[in-house]
Amino acid sequence: MFYICKWLVWIAMKIAFSVKLEGKENIPKDTNVIFASNHRTNADPPLVSCGIKGKHSFMAKEELFKNKVFGWLIRNLGAFPVSRGKGDTGVLDTAVERLQSGQNLVIFPEGTRSKDGKVHRGHSGAAVIAVRANKPIVPIGLVFGEKLKFRTKITIKYGAPINPAEYVEICDTPNPRQLVKLKNRYMADIKLLVEGEPEPEKLTDNTEKEQADE
Repeated sequence: MFYICKWLVWIAMKIAFSVKLEGKENIPKDTNVIFASNHRTNADPPLVSCGIKGKHSFMAKEELFKNKVFGWLIRNLGAFPVSRGKGDTGVLDTAVERLQSGQNLVIFPEGTRSKDGKVHRGHSGAAVIAVRANKPIVPIGLVFGEKLKFRTKITIKYGAPINPAEYVEICDTPNPRQLVKLKNRYMADIKLLVEGEPEPEKLTDNTEKEQADE
């Protein structure tokens, strides 16, 4: 049922939008991974999964499961519920179990949708899961215009995988400071994929004059 639902959703995405995939060669072929993406719309989970082979899971707020039909659909697409703002630690255990069973995991570290299209501050949940499961993190950038509408051009960029062991000691209770370093790394990579390299600051008139005098 998962693959039937995934195929149907993929066809729907191709009809609704003009989707371009970049960097699929960055997705490891020898292991399952955590895909960490920026978050802009409710269409993000199926969009992110467009370039992912095999089964995957993703977290969805529990309110989405109240509609029986929609809840059935997203469950069959790998979703599992999370109670936001309630300290739901069990969801981390579920995420680790899914990874250890061979599935990929899709996660949106910002925790909520960006209203201005920019990448905002992220959370360390993906870092905790990556360390506990000892799986790499592949950053993803979903790039499109101000609003998502019919036939919008969307570029899905898959970045280079990040090995959590390079930042955090692999264990069940990782060091919080090390987790922050890992979190900062994948958030920086996501931001780079979405927003590109920052433009160099322009010289002020005084600085230009001083350089000319030299």
